[in-house]
Amino acid sequence: MDPQPSPARQWRVPRALPLVKALGALALAALGLLLAAGDPVRPALAGAVAVGLLAWALRDIVAPVRLAVDPDGLTVIRGYAGRRRLPWAAVESIRLDRRSRRGLTAETLEIDAGESLYLFGRRDLDAPLDEVAAELTAARPAAH
Repeated sequence: MDPQPSPARQWRVPRALPLVKALGALALAALGLLLAAGDPVRPALAGAVAVGLLAWALRDIVAPVRLAVDPDGLTVIRGYAGRRRLPWAAVESIRLDRRSRRGLTAETLEIDAGESLYLFGRRDLDAPLDEVAAELTAARPAAH
């Protein structure tokens, strides 16, 4: 009897993150208006940054799933909201990069697909990156 293939798994941005970004954009726009004091540059600059923050929040709504795995390979986010399918044969390595600087540790999940390198942080996947790396490694066929 053949073993059952592992079920597909996906990781997404935290559900509250787009709301936090949108509220930050609104607060920034309001602050720009409050501190304008007759200067048109301050509200314009605050508005431009707020629009950028809203565009970033919209990406989290349009493409919340950043990484998915199934027995045939990975699906990763590409560009603003596109997706790219990576068969296991295209994935050269999966590794967790940890860097410490000034008492802070930053972690990045790296998926090397030859000409492309995909980087994910904790806020991209809403899961501990070491656990995601372990799941991806376990899902990868033994021939790689």
